[in-house]
Amino acid sequence: MNTHRQKMLFPELSETAGTPKPVNVASIPQRSLFRYPGGKTWFVPTFRKWIAPMCPKPTILVEPFAGGGIISLTALFENLVENVVMVEMDEEIAAVWESIVNGEAEWLSNRILTFDLTRQSVIHELNKTSDTQREVAFKTILKNRTLHGGILAEGSGFIKHGENGKGIRSRWYPGTLAKRLSNLNQVAGKIDFRCSDGLRVMEEFAANKDAVFFIDPPYTAGGKKAGKRLYKYNRLDHERLFTICESLKGEFLMTYDNAEEVKELARAHGFQMRLIPMTNTHHSTMEEVVIGKNLSWMDGFPMADESETRSVRRKKKGTPSIA
Repeated sequence: MNTHRQKMLFPELSETAGTPKPVNVASIPQRSLFRYPGGKTWFVPTFRKWIAPMCPKPTILVEPFAGGGIISLTALFENLVENVVMVEMDEEIAAVWESIVNGEAEWLSNRILTFDLTRQSVIHELNKTSDTQREVAFKTILKNRTLHGGILAEGSGFIKHGENGKGIRSRWYPGTLAKRLSNLNQVAGKIDFRCSDGLRVMEEFAANKDAVFFIDPPYTAGGKKAGKRLYKYNRLDHERLFTICESLKGEFLMTYDNAEEVKELARAHGFQMRLIPMTNTHHSTMEEVVIGKNLSWMDGFPMADESETRSVRRKKKGTPSIA
């Protein structure tokens, strides 16, 4: 890809060295209802750079760990794929996506617009028994927007200070959420949502050459305490995930935290790696690892241990478990 084309698709490339800069997430269209730990809004420009040039256009994007779903939603709204398969094991998050797919977006929108949010009303709502899927969905959105960091895992507390000292109301934007629900309703028919095991769904589509995969496991390798704090389902057979990736007929793109255990798995399975900068919730610049079959389109990004990759590639024995 020539330099001009590269800068058009990825304008956040540095003008001097061609090295990518952290993305300003405020410049990315916000499609999801969720504030999500580990969310991938910042990765959208790189995702576009990967998928946009594909010809023919992929028929299906499979996102086995969908969470807030920003990648799948971007792909649909920007007509980068025809349909998406979104998979999420967390029953609360799943209730939101299932409600939208099942035609309850308008009900959710009205419920959000008419809810008088105070600390007392939120506590009362969260303590109520939810008898229907859409009620569970509303409660999940409420929790996501009022709990610290949007964290839904057990033990998370309410936002204390928040934006401009607004406390519990600082992330509650009824009009914005209603508009997003209205937009989501327009693409709901193109979403195949599964409350299921992402690895099993990957195996289901492994032989489909028209399917591409965006894989972002919400589990930290070597960071089990953090995973347990952030996610209800925080264990994953990482070796099995990489083995399934080897079997995929279509292209895949995988992102992970920059951990040695992850890089050893990528080397063992013969995948390429690049490092990409991102800014975390504490505004610190960090690096994540991007993994795929062929990452030549990421020329200009730093390699992840290139010399080690050549020397131990395909050496599967002794690969550590990070489950």
